[in-house]
Amino acid sequence: MTGTWTLIRLALRRDRIILPIWIVLLGLTPATTVAAYEQLYPDAASRAMLSASAGANPSLAVLYGPAYDLSTAGGFTAWRYGLFLALFAALMSVFTVTRHTRAEEDSGRLELIGSGVVGRHAALTAAIATAAGANVVIGLAIGLGLTGAGLSASGSFVLGLGVASAGLVFTAISAVTAQLTEYSRSANGIACAVLGGSFLVRGVGDSTVSLDWLSWLSPLAWPQRAKPFIEDLWWPLGLAVVATAVLAAGAYQLVSRRDLGAGLLPGKPGPVNAPPSLSNAFGLAWRLQRGALLGWTVGAVIMAAVFGSIANGIVDLVGSNEQIREIMQRMGAAQSLVDSFIAAIAGMLGIVTAMYATQAALRARSEETGERAEPVLATGVSRVSWVVSHLAFAVVGSAVLLASAGLSMGLAHGLRVGDLGQVGGILGGTLAQLPAVWVAGAIAALLFGLLPKATTAAWALVGVFALITLFGPALRLSQPMLDVSPFTHVPKLPGAEFTPTPFLWLSAVAIVLFGLGIVGFRRRDLG
Repeated sequence: MTGTWTLIRLALRRDRIILPIWIVLLGLTPATTVAAYEQLYPDAASRAMLSASAGANPSLAVLYGPAYDLSTAGGFTAWRYGLFLALFAALMSVFTVTRHTRAEEDSGRLELIGSGVVGRHAALTAAIATAAGANVVIGLAIGLGLTGAGLSASGSFVLGLGVASAGLVFTAISAVTAQLTEYSRSANGIACAVLGGSFLVRGVGDSTVSLDWLSWLSPLAWPQRAKPFIEDLWWPLGLAVVATAVLAAGAYQLVSRRDLGAGLLPGKPGPVNAPPSLSNAFGLAWRLQRGALLGWTVGAVIMAAVFGSIANGIVDLVGSNEQIREIMQRMGAAQSLVDSFIAAIAGMLGIVTAMYATQAALRARSEETGERAEPVLATGVSRVSWVVSHLAFAVVGSAVLLASAGLSMGLAHGLRVGDLGQVGGILGGTLAQLPAVWVAGAIAALLFGLLPKATTAAWALVGVFALITLFGPALRLSQPMLDVSPFTHVPKLPGAEFTPTPFLWLSAVAIVLFGLGIVGFRRRDLG
C-alpha cells in the first residue's frame, strides 16, 4: 500500500473538474424538486390521483421503480429520482475507477509510477478510495440538501446513502473488470454491461408481481427497497456494503494473479497480415471506433424501445393535471400529450447521442496521449485526414445511432397502438436532434484542436446541457438559461411545426467549430 495517499492526491488533482461536477449535479438535484412537487400537486386530491395512476402503471415501474407512496414530497422525490441518481452514481464510479487503473496501464504511466516506491495494490486502492469518497460526498449532499429543503433527516439520508451505496457496488465491480481485460474501453464496456443488466433485471422484477424477487438481484434496486421517507430501512443498504467488500476483495486477489499491463482474459491475436482496409486512416478509424458505435447503438435502441412501449401510458399518468401537461409541452412543445412525451424522449436520446459524439471526437485525443497517433502520422497519412477520420464518427456515427433509436421507438410505439404509420414521424423527431448533437461533438473537436489539455471540459458541457434539457422545464428555469443548451433550439418533433432556421444555424455553428478544431490540430505540436 506504499504510496497510496500520494496516488489519491494525484487522482483528486486530475479529477478536480469532473468530480465536483458529478457531485454538484447528483448531490443538489433532488433538493430542487421539493418545491416543484408542492406546486405540481398542491392538494390531497391531486396527490391521490398521482399515487393511483403511477402506482398502477407497470410501465412506469420499469423506469422509476415501485411507487410506494407519492403523497409526500419525499416519497415522490425518492421514486422519481432515486433510481436515476443511483444509475449515474454507478456510471461515475465505473469511469473513475477505470480511468485511474486500467487506463493508466494502457498509457504506460502506471509502469512508470510503479518503478518508484509504490506498492503493488496502491493504484487500485487509490482508485477505489477516490470513487468511494465521491459517492459518500454525493450521498451526504443529497441528505443535507433534502433536509435543508424541509424533509425528514432520516428519509433524506436513507435516500442519499442509498444512492452512494449503489455507486460503491459499481466501484467494486469496475475494480474487478479492470483486472479482466487489457484495455480500458473493454473494462468500461463490461462494467456498463453489468449496469445495464442490473437495470433490466430490476425493471422486470419491479413491474411483475410474480417476479418481484428478481429486484433483489440488482444493486440498483437496493436503495429503493430501503423505502426512504416511508419506512427508512437501513438494512437493505447493508447488502451493498457486503457486496462491495466481497467484490473489492476479489479485485485485490486478481491483481496478484496477472502481470502489469495484461488482463486475466487473454487477448485475441490478430492476423499475420493486415487487411487492405487498414491501409488508410478511415479504415483504421473504423476498426478503432466500430465497437463503441455498436455498443452505444444497442443501448440506445433498447432504451428507445422501452420508452416507445410506454408512451401511450403517459396520458393515464398525467390525468387532468394541467401543470404537468404544461411542463411536458414545454419539453415537447407539441399539441398531443403523447407527442410531447415522445419529443421529450427524443431530447433524452439526443443527450445520450451527444455523449457518444463527444467520446468519438475525443478518441483522437486518447490515440495522441497513448502515443499511437505519432507512428501513424509518420507515414503518408496527413494530419487532416487522420483527425477527420475520427471526427467523421462524431458526425455520421451520431446519425446512425439516432436513426436506429428513432426506428426502435417508432416501431415499439406503433406496434403498441396498432399504427405503424407513426414510425416516420418519430424517426424525424429523433433525427431533429442531430444539429445539437453535432454542436456537442464540435465543441469536443474544438478543445482537442486548440486546448488539448482541457478536453475534459467537453464532458462538463454535455453534463450542463443534460441538466438543462432534462430538469430545466420542470424547474421552470428562465428562457435565457434554457437557451444555453443547443437542444432547446432544435424542432420538437413530432407534433410541433418544423422550422429549418435553428437547424441551419446549429449546423453552421457545428461546421465552424469542427473546422477550427481541425485547423488548430494542424498547427499545434503533438502531445
